[in-house]
Amino acid sequence: MTDPDPIYDARAYQLSLLAALGDDDPAVTQARTPALLREISVDAGPLLRTRPQVAEWSVLECLGHIVDAELVVAGRYRWILAHDEPDLVGYDQALWVERLAHNGDDVGQLLDLFDALRAADLALWARLTDADRARIGQHRERGPESLELTFRLAAGHDRVHLAQARRALEAVRKLA
Repeated sequence: MTDPDPIYDARAYQLSLLAALGDDDPAVTQARTPALLREISVDAGPLLRTRPQVAEWSVLECLGHIVDAELVVAGRYRWILAHDEPDLVGYDQALWVERLAHNGDDVGQLLDLFDALRAADLALWARLTDADRARIGQHRERGPESLELTFRLAAGHDRVHLAQARRALEAVRKLA
């Protein structure tokens, strides 16, 4: 058996995030995420840090990953705007969740960080021109990506991992 083609996997990943967004406005979708994160964290209550299975993320780890992604994408937006076709580094989300120990995070601080980052990124998006949105970064794993595509992917990413957090909460409730 051969290893999967990384370009195919990258394109499949992009398509899965874009499918999660559908035809919805990515700015509207992203603007709703902070309230949805707070809602699920309250809903999870004492189950916030409980993993459904050893190898699966808790609700808090899902939220931590969404915050990590916002940190990364905030940098990508700015690199794409400030530099000509900058190199955009990928990251291993599982390593970040594990090594940044998100299950031990203070949920309030984590959500406050997300709120600030997301507000800054949405304000940046609102003032961009079409030419700004068309600027390209060179993602090491996925190839050329415009700022607009990056923004759309971020909105789909929100939906994918919010759904993951909801599934985690459903699963731990069944175990409780």
